[in-house]
Amino acid sequence: QVQLVESGGALVQAGGSVKLSCVASGIVFSIDSVGWYRQAPGLQRELVALITNDGTADYADSVRGRFTISRDNTKNTVYLYMLSLNPEDTGVYYCNADRIYIRTDHYRNNVWGRGTQVTVSS
Repeated sequence: QVQLVESGGALVQAGGSVKLSCVASGIVFSIDSVGWYRQAPGLQRELVALITNDGTADYADSVRGRFTISRDNTKNTVYLYMLSLNPEDTGVYYCNADRIYIRTDHYRNNVWGRGTQVTVSS
């Protein structure tokens, strides 16, 4: 069964950096767009970065210029590089795949990982 697994969460000081990874495990033929979301305590989950299958990236205004999303399709992995972190970046970070193809004619939609915690101390 295909699933997404996030890793790389950490406790860092303000100004620090973290690299998150999101790996699709199981039988994977290809993956469409993937987004990184974060959810701070008491707040709704928000999209922070998105990358399409061809590598086009987009970012929330709050992270633009500090975060970089990338993907390695040969490893079924999407990364999120986070620089100049501040306490407002604290939260659980989730990755989501719009669609994961197991075969050309078989896929799963809207696949979520379980998240990884990033805490930024002031």
